[in-house]
Amino acid sequence: LFRESLGRGKHELQAKFPDFTGIVGQYSMGNEPSFHIPYLYNYVGAPWKTQKRIRFLLDVWFKDNIFGIPGDEDGGGMTAFVVFSAMGFYPVTPGIPVYTIGSPLFENVTINLQNGKQFKLTAKNCSVQNKYIQSATMNGKTLDKPWFTHDELMAGGQLELVMGPKPNKHWGSKAQVPTQEDLVGR
Repeated sequence: LFRESLGRGKHELQAKFPDFTGIVGQYSMGNEPSFHIPYLYNYVGAPWKTQKRIRFLLDVWFKDNIFGIPGDEDGGGMTAFVVFSAMGFYPVTPGIPVYTIGSPLFENVTINLQNGKQFKLTAKNCSVQNKYIQSATMNGKTLDKPWFTHDELMAGGQLELVMGPKPNKHWGSKAQVPTQEDLVGR
């Protein structure tokens, strides 16, 4: 299920469905099968739209009041979406060890790994207004793709994002997010 092509190229898909989150359509933040949808812009060369939508969803749907969790928690699915998204990345496809990058809420995130290493994410200039990635580095090397692998996370190191108030429509727009076949070979 969902492994076959829709018969459309990424540009045709984005033109036909410019708002994957379906804010006006069938998208439901309170339903776990929809959690991955705002990250799909990373797959069609428009990661700035992922950044915009993630911040919108976190700001609107997950407040620190009685209405802070929409819908059903679904055994931790919604919390996982919020925690990953707030850190700035999300595992879109279960079983494929890839995280796509969104828009972190925090300037600094440190994950202490079981192997004794740390994975750190720094979002310079991160604020309510500065939600768009201007540039990125992974362990000091330029990162121009809106994703990284689980192996990279487990190796520890530093993902540094420079944030700004306007979309950088070039950052990450050319890189194709890998499929399972890309990672394990055919």
